[in-house]
Amino acid sequence: MQGGWLGRAMRLVRALGHAGSGVLLAAALVATGGRARAQDPNQNGIELKVVGGLADVSQFQRYEQPFWRNRIAELTHGRVHAEIQPFDRAGFRAEEMLPLMRLGVVPFGTALIAVVSSEEPEFNAVDLPALNPDIATLRETVRLYRPHLRELLRERYDVELLAVYTYPAQVTWCTRPFSSLGDLAGRRIRTSSVGQAEMFEALGATSVVIPFAEIVPAMKAGVVECAVTGTLPGNNIGLPQVTTHVHAMAVTWGVSVFGANIAAWKALPADIRKTIRDGLATLETAIWDGAARETGEGLDCNAGRPSCVNGVPGHMTVVPVTPEDIARRRKLLTDTVLPRWIDRCGQDCADAWNAYLGPAMGIMATGP
Repeated sequence: MQGGWLGRAMRLVRALGHAGSGVLLAAALVATGGRARAQDPNQNGIELKVVGGLADVSQFQRYEQPFWRNRIAELTHGRVHAEIQPFDRAGFRAEEMLPLMRLGVVPFGTALIAVVSSEEPEFNAVDLPALNPDIATLRETVRLYRPHLRELLRERYDVELLAVYTYPAQVTWCTRPFSSLGDLAGRRIRTSSVGQAEMFEALGATSVVIPFAEIVPAMKAGVVECAVTGTLPGNNIGLPQVTTHVHAMAVTWGVSVFGANIAAWKALPADIRKTIRDGLATLETAIWDGAARETGEGLDCNAGRPSCVNGVPGHMTVVPVTPEDIARRRKLLTDTVLPRWIDRCGQDCADAWNAYLGPAMGIMATGP
């Protein structure tokens, strides 16, 4: 399996072009225990190679990319320069981000929790479908579970957690009318995680896993009738042109972790590590505030409201969340999503849920 990761890692190096030498240098730092400093070949400064989030959404374009390409040099007075590539254009599968970071081939990277949880379901506790109906709840969930995420990344992947990001709310888009979650029975729905698939199958729908970039072609071809994705990201890729109705209830959010290979991280000077941490704390706040704003703006754009600024005005119907939907969401969480997550994940996940999240949610898990 490592041969596959390394083969894709070499494609990543080619994708990064001349910056690839820094990636190989980071891998060499891991092999030597991080004794050298992560500098460029001319010893003129520290060069960081970063893999960020999805290319076509604002988290990368408005926040991650400007931070690493410009802001980090300002914060370090020119001592650090960075290059960043979005993970979906970096030449390897998103599922392999954490293994590549453990190997040190990707020294700094963003990993989507929904994707990596196919192999590590314990990570997904913060963003289980039907768990966080609004961003205030999501903020509290992440705050409570963050110490455990840090521990998991260190123990299993030798990765230092530096930030937690989120995309805008992921909601349900459909090509024909519906008025509640119950109306989705019998429909084929694009999902992006096991948990989403289980939730919609409990509603009587059929789940189809399709990459983000292929959602619109799949809907045009009739492969699916509905899709779950972000309110503004979906607008940006043209979903209002192929769908008519969008639900206002958040299914999930698209939480991601940003971290560094520990050996590459420790190879940096202590003052640089502090500056990066402080800068990332500010970046994290900006991304979360942007996600909250874009969740509402995405719905406004899809409906063609005047408040649409960063999207394309559509003519969609925004389906309001009904009291029945609220009750159904809670039941889906307690009867389907949480128990099946525990079944996949095991007793450790039940213990982690009960230690970090259960008391605050008023929902305690039982073992598999």
